[in-house]
Amino acid sequence: MIIRLAAALRALALLLALAAASAAGSVALAHEGHSHGVEAPALPAQTTPRAEAASASFELVAVASGDRIRFYLDRFASNEPVNGAEITIETPDGPAEARAVGDGVYEIAAPWLARGHRYDLLATVTADSTMDVLALDLHLPELAAAAMPVQAEASAWLANLRRHLTHQGPIGAAAGGFLLGLAVIMLVRSRRALPAFAVLALTLTLLLGTAALAHEGHDHEKNGPGEGEAASVQGVALTAPTAVSVERARRLPGGAVFVPKSTQRLLALRTGLTGIADHRRTVELPGRVIADPNASGVVQSSVGGRLAPPPGGFPNLGTRVRKGEVLATVTPPVQAVDLSDMRQTQGDLDQQIAITGRKVARYERLATTGAVAQTALEDARAELTGLKDRRAALDTIRRAPEELIAPVDGVVAERAAVAGQMAAAGTMVFRIVDPDKLYVEALSFVGLEPGAAATARLPDGRTLALASRGAGLADRNQAVPVQFAITGSAEGVRLGQFVTVMAPTGETIGGLAVPRAGVVRTESGAVVYEHVSAERFEPRPVRVEPLDAEQLIVAGGLGAGRRVVVQGAELLDQVR
Repeated sequence: MIIRLAAALRALALLLALAAASAAGSVALAHEGHSHGVEAPALPAQTTPRAEAASASFELVAVASGDRIRFYLDRFASNEPVNGAEITIETPDGPAEARAVGDGVYEIAAPWLARGHRYDLLATVTADSTMDVLALDLHLPELAAAAMPVQAEASAWLANLRRHLTHQGPIGAAAGGFLLGLAVIMLVRSRRALPAFAVLALTLTLLLGTAALAHEGHDHEKNGPGEGEAASVQGVALTAPTAVSVERARRLPGGAVFVPKSTQRLLALRTGLTGIADHRRTVELPGRVIADPNASGVVQSSVGGRLAPPPGGFPNLGTRVRKGEVLATVTPPVQAVDLSDMRQTQGDLDQQIAITGRKVARYERLATTGAVAQTALEDARAELTGLKDRRAALDTIRRAPEELIAPVDGVVAERAAVAGQMAAAGTMVFRIVDPDKLYVEALSFVGLEPGAAATARLPDGRTLALASRGAGLADRNQAVPVQFAITGSAEGVRLGQFVTVMAPTGETIGGLAVPRAGVVRTESGAVVYEHVSAERFEPRPVRVEPLDAEQLIVAGGLGAGRRVVVQGAELLDQVR
């Protein structure tokens, strides 16, 4: 009995000594630089077993995780998640209905995954009156110990022991090896197994009991032993799928980008099918927003004078005004010399009014007796009226200011009015613009198609629809000025704002029209991302030309019928 126990203890001690030595080596490497696996190689692109299938309508990806399979269903052409679909999966245990668990995500229970490593699944997808049958070939890593529960438990125990030994550090591992060696020597020299067994038990207690205290503050087992780990038994890897898997987008060595379907939903990636067609050639022109000359105007003072607000005050910027509305008043100043002349003229007029008034009174008395003709009385009355009008005009010049009125309906775009300010003749006090009637003026170095519609792109990415309003005959800096009217909504557009005008030249060009958002500008040129498989995107260098404010023409580098990323291409380009 003692011999058997001693032999068992020797074997166990030898095993623990080898494990301690291995742990010491691994810990020494891990602690060098204190990396703890932070700088480990990147995870493989496919961290969990998966399969994919596609048809003309749908694209389906199956991801095995633990005892369940998750399905990601998207539109084949647009990569848009499909919600409300009915998915029936033919499994080894019979048909199973997938239930919706997210945006285009469905799931089934798959306890049969532990019975093998390769399954041919048949998925029947019905959505929006469209039904497709998709075949999925799911491969799982071979589980060498799947049919040997005892050996699996032993491998798990050894993996747990090795993990504890690894976290002891070099000193702890060396101490454990020393104590195990001492126990072996005692077993050899003594027939009594009890002291050796006590030493061995003490060693295990020190190694396993203090594992939680080693490196306090370093959570080495935060994710548990099941996430992405492979325990080994006799050199055979056990990589059973786990319930929680780490999946991330990464760039592959060849330049392609692997993006799991779960990440594609976060990035909102959308694709479109390319097609060759003839398009009108366009050119990009620098332009700026100007006011419609028939729906704008300026308010200026015709005489110099002092500005004063109307009874309601000066209108603020952006205030809508009506044609003929008084916006300000100008009171012309009177010089000292002019004031003296005016007073002298007023005195003369007052004297003449008094004399003429007495003449009219005398003529009225004599006209009753016939001594004065009636015509003479009427002439005297007319002379008196004229003198009074001249006298009143002088008073008006000194008191009545000039009213500045709005020439058109619109809003106040500019204002230079300050109460009490002296304004010279011709000074612009207000500028009135109708915001619903704006023009875009551009400079063209080539001939444009007469009367053709154009588009403009604002700095923030918005587009404007334009209608041609004519071109000039005189060159301006070796270019011809052309004007367009904004026919669509001009909300948020400002006067003087710079835009890029895409105007047709009248020529045609054949190529693929792709959205501008799908073209990524790099140091080597323009690049588009082709959706070559469900979770793989390939960068394609292309040559592009402008088409309009929202599209470009791919003149080379890409064929027809390709799935090109039209939304989220910039995010794909950032994946490393």
